[in-house]
Amino acid sequence: MSNPSEFLWYIPNQVEGGHRGDTSDDNWSLETLTRHAEALEQHGWGGALIGTGWGRPDTFTVAAALTARTKTFEPLIAIRPGYWRPANFASAAATLDEVSGGRVRINIVSGQDNLAAYGDSEGDQAHRYARTKEFMRLVRRLWTEEAVTFDGAHFQVAGSTVVPRITPRGARLHPRLYFGGASEAAERVAATDADVQLFWGEPLDGVGDRIARLKRLSRDLDRDLPPLEFGLRITTLVRDTTEQAWADAEAKVDEMAKQHGTVDQHRRAPAVGQQRLLDLHARGEVLDDNLYTAPGRYGGGGAGTTWLVGSAADVASSLRKYRDLGITHFVLSDTPYLPEIRRQGDHLLPLLRDAPAAATERRHDREHVG
Repeated sequence: MSNPSEFLWYIPNQVEGGHRGDTSDDNWSLETLTRHAEALEQHGWGGALIGTGWGRPDTFTVAAALTARTKTFEPLIAIRPGYWRPANFASAAATLDEVSGGRVRINIVSGQDNLAAYGDSEGDQAHRYARTKEFMRLVRRLWTEEAVTFDGAHFQVAGSTVVPRITPRGARLHPRLYFGGASEAAERVAATDADVQLFWGEPLDGVGDRIARLKRLSRDLDRDLPPLEFGLRITTLVRDTTEQAWADAEAKVDEMAKQHGTVDQHRRAPAVGQQRLLDLHARGEVLDDNLYTAPGRYGGGGAGTTWLVGSAADVASSLRKYRDLGITHFVLSDTPYLPEIRRQGDHLLPLLRDAPAAATERRHDREHVG
């Protein structure tokens, strides 16, 4: 039996307002972010990704504050191995997990940041991902073992026991470790040490190929953990009708074009995953049924590079097809963030808690025969 799907949102952890065009909550404050977290609880979401990066509020502190103000909200806390030492992080996360009743999720980020601002440095890609692998493996040991001694190329501890100990909750022995990255080096780390591999919004064939490759890598590299799970981080633009959704999507892109112009192809992000998204526009402005690639040409980055556009039924149908490939973790968002938490929670999520895509399409076919 496949794992049930989980649905998270995104909370903009930014001091300045206007993130991805969101002008509804420009004043950054705990009250503002708490409204987002409470709305997520009220409208069917499991929790939210909280982003990280130098120049933002500290992600872990924000997550701890929101967890204290909510009852079921689960923060997916983005953290960087160079910003944290493994034992410091393992202790902080274990503490928050215990006081929150097991609500912590972790997203390990190895992408670019202003490393010098907090005294970090890293070498080439091989060095960066070797360090990330050590970090993940050591943190997991600190959560599940006592008196841990580890002498790696990047991190060392001696006789280390994290207190409090994490309480096992069924099959969940510790917070899940989510991880992204599309390079060969990143995929080797995911295949052996991540709990969940997150993909950006690529077409179905690309995601399917990557899932198959990661499963092969897990076997070839003798993964010694439970099977790797898969997630999708994407923008979902949902409206009452297909026509209204596309009209609004095109209007948003027109506004982006006025503000940013076409992305300079020579200044593209070097990250392999982001490059893959930017390259999609060469295949067409709309891929699969409703994957809109135009935002990437006008300044959309990360999860804002491609959008799934349509009515709730349209977008649910597309997400079910990703689910049929093996995606069980969904991190969705659109702006303005707070109203969209409500709209998509009330209209999109109920459609995603029914039969998988194949069964839905078979039922649809039967209804139109005879």
